[in-house]
Parts: sequence; C-alpha cells; structure tokens
Amino acid sequence: MQLREDARWALVVPTSMGIRITPENGQPVHTSDRFLMQATSAETNVASVSSYLGLPTKVLTNFVEGSPISAFIKQNLRARGMAFEGPDIPQGDAWGFRHQFNIADSGYGMRGARVWNDRAGEVGRELDVKDFDLDKLFVEEGVKILHLSGLVAAISPKTSAFCVELAKKAKANGTVVSMDMNYRASFWKGREEELGKAFHEIAELCDVLIGNEEDFQLCLGIQGPPPGGEGIESKIDGFKDMIGRLQEAYPKASFYATTLREVVSVNTHKWGMVVYGDDDFHVAELREIGVLDRVGGGDGSVGGLLYGILQGWPAEKCMQFGWATGALAATMMTDYGAPADEEQVWSIWKGNARIKR
Repeated sequence: MQLREDARWALVVPTSMGIRITPENGQPVHTSDRFLMQATSAETNVASVSSYLGLPTKVLTNFVEGSPISAFIKQNLRARGMAFEGPDIPQGDAWGFRHQFNIADSGYGMRGARVWNDRAGEVGRELDVKDFDLDKLFVEEGVKILHLSGLVAAISPKTSAFCVELAKKAKANGTVVSMDMNYRASFWKGREEELGKAFHEIAELCDVLIGNEEDFQLCLGIQGPPPGGEGIESKIDGFKDMIGRLQEAYPKASFYATTLREVVSVNTHKWGMVVYGDDDFHVAELREIGVLDRVGGGDGSVGGLLYGILQGWPAEKCMQFGWATGALAATMMTDYGAPADEEQVWSIWKGNARIKR
C-alpha cells in the first residue's frame, strides 16, 4: 500500500455534520435543562486525531445557507484545524433543510447510555459529486487517504452514489481508500439490496476495511464469530477467522481491523483491537479503561490507526496507537479524541497515567 508522496492532504473525509447536545454531569435527557452543545460527525471524529497532531485534513460536506448552526459547525472545524469544502444550500421554508441533531444521554454507573438521532431534513442527504471539484482535489492537490463511513454511504441514494464516485476517483489517482462499515439498521431498512450493492462496490476499492462482526455481516455478508463463549476474549480466534473470510472476499485490501469492547459499567469498559496488516495478525488484548463518555471511541481508534498508516509505521504500531486513541476519546465529553501530542497517546498505551510536569 503506497501513499502519494506529493499529496497536499493527508486525510479527506466526506461527512454530514450535525449537532450533539448532552446533559451536564451524566444526567438523563428527560430530567435535564442544561446541555453541552457540540458539532459532531463520526467522520470528523476520525479525522481529529490527524488534525490535532498537525496533519492537513479536509472535510467534504454540505451546509445550510445563513444558518447559525452552520456557522457554529464551521467555526468548530476551524478550531480543530480542519479545512472544509461544500455548498451552502438554501434552507427553503420552515420544513426545509437543516443539520441533524443528536441527543445523547452519556449514562452513569449501571444506567446505560442512550442516543436519539433526529435527522429529518438533513442537509447531508443532498451530498453530490457535482458540488465538488474532484479533479482539483484528487489530481492536482492530491490526497493520501480518503476515509469513508457507512453512515454517510447509507443516508440516501444520493450519498451512496457520492461515496462510490469518490472512491473511484480516489483510487484512480493513487489515493488510499479506507472505509468503516458503521452499520445502522434504521438506514438499511427496506434498502438492503441497494445498499449491499453500493457497499460491495466501495469495499472492492478499499485498502483499509474496518468494522465489527455485525458491520461485516450485515453490510458485506461476511460471517462473524460464532455465538456463545464467555466474553469477547474467548472469541479472538473467531474474529481472526472472520477477517480471513473478509480477505478472501476483498483481497485487494492491505489492512483489516475491528475494535473489541466489553461493558463492565458505563464508566468502565474492557477495550481491545484486532488488526491484520503486514501479512500477520496483531491483537491488543482487552484491558480496562475509564470511560467518561463512550460515544466516539471506535472512531478514535480508526483515527489512530489511519494516523499510523500515514506515518508509515508497521501494522502492530498502528494498532497500538489506534487502541490508545480510542481509549483517549472515551475520556472526553466531545465525540472525538484531541491528543496533545504523540507522547500522550503512547502513555495511554503503556498504562502510564502519572502526572506530567
């Protein structure tokens, strides 16, 4: 897997930006009247690892013209060191376009986290390649990695076509293509054949394939680990077998990855990772991590894995960094991890939580 040395952009992510609101102090939504508001999307969660560590990243998305929420999102992306491109689409009437709202109860103790998605009128449903200069992006400027998410690919028929065309253009111009399956049942209902075809078309172009057992099974028809057993640790060989089946179906990829999670309580998880790369398996055994907010942990791991690939590290080191950036994201109220530097991430991997002065 070769990265374009002359590329201006390290990482490009197409996304549908939204707003997340979360009650303060881990309280339930239905009893709260004070909320933290943040700009969010799974794909920018991934890109944040690279942007905070100084690599040039770019976001492809739609905005609502004249919307204060759009202004809030743009300012947030700037603050995170991300460039962005995309049309400002007129809202229309009161029932027109808007950015999605994500309402999240982080949970606490044995009260599990809950998330409600309100995507009616979502402006990201209109993502279209005609609104972006792909020749400038992929041919003239160059992109090292294009990272796609199944969330965006499944929002609408338009976004499915958008992601397929991006993957084709990227691949034709020497860009590494990555995809996290991110299966969502509500997106796929009644569209299984349509989306299965699009996801298969993208996966055949991918150099990096990421997902859990449900993702690979329901998006690509790849059988997951057998049910049963005592916890995820007993299924590691099953995950390896699943990745083996994935390799047979999509042999052009160089990296295959899945994160592992067991929930002890809302605030304590066991976190692990399995990566196939450099012609071998690499496993981060499950270890306990503290969790302030679980949302975005998987995205954090993907971000760390891709950062390692961008640095040209061996697959095992990429996996270790990805495990640690996922654990980092779980310590933050934002959906994304914001590493201060590489040293902070490696301290997490080593289990060193001592104060640094």
